[in-house]
Amino acid sequence: MSASNIDNLEVLYEDNHIIVVNKRSGDIVQGDKTGDMPLGEVVAAYIARRDAKPGAAFIGVTHRLDRPVSGITIFAKTSKALERMNELFRSGDMEKRYWAVVADKPTPPAGELTHFITRNEKQNKSYVIATKKGEAKEAKLRYQLIASSDRYHLIEVQLLTGRHHQIRCQLSHIGIPIKGDLKYGAPRSNPDGSISLHARSVKFIHPVKKTEIFIQAPPPQESLWNAFKKIMEGEKVRP
Repeated sequence: MSASNIDNLEVLYEDNHIIVVNKRSGDIVQGDKTGDMPLGEVVAAYIARRDAKPGAAFIGVTHRLDRPVSGITIFAKTSKALERMNELFRSGDMEKRYWAVVADKPTPPAGELTHFITRNEKQNKSYVIATKKGEAKEAKLRYQLIASSDRYHLIEVQLLTGRHHQIRCQLSHIGIPIKGDLKYGAPRSNPDGSISLHARSVKFIHPVKKTEIFIQAPPPQESLWNAFKKIMEGEKVRP
């Protein structure tokens, strides 16, 4: 266990039922064939160390962010909370918004996209197809241009369904691949291997407390994200 992984954990919200962290690009949410330590284990170790608990704390994975994506990731601290959070995600009773940086300006600057998406397991990639067939699933999102620089554009995406690589696939399909996303048509990778997609906010009714929860995650401390922050605050910069 790397102490630095635990020490660098950015907790956005926590109660007796759930813990929400700001995932860094490059972290994996759940274990895979790479053998790298998943974020779920890091969170469990963080709680166990902080609360001086013997052994690892229970942590349930409620959803997944792709490895090169940053932002809000929600974990359950009890089996009851896990079951109820899973139902929230399945039912769509959670408002999820993402920020994406693209090189080409979306036309029109705001809209709703509806496509049928099919997943290629071997390639770990999704494709838009013209009509529903086989195991294809409907994918819907809304997008809006919220800031522009000389070279890039920041769009906000409200995810209305939760499909594999949905935002990456749908934005690429309309000609605006996410910066750094080689898999979906970006011309160049980002130096750190990330893609410029960030899970910005969630809003939902707490599955146990029944109160409204709204959480925002600051974007990565990186020059392009910082430049857009300044633009949105009214400063003139050229990222």
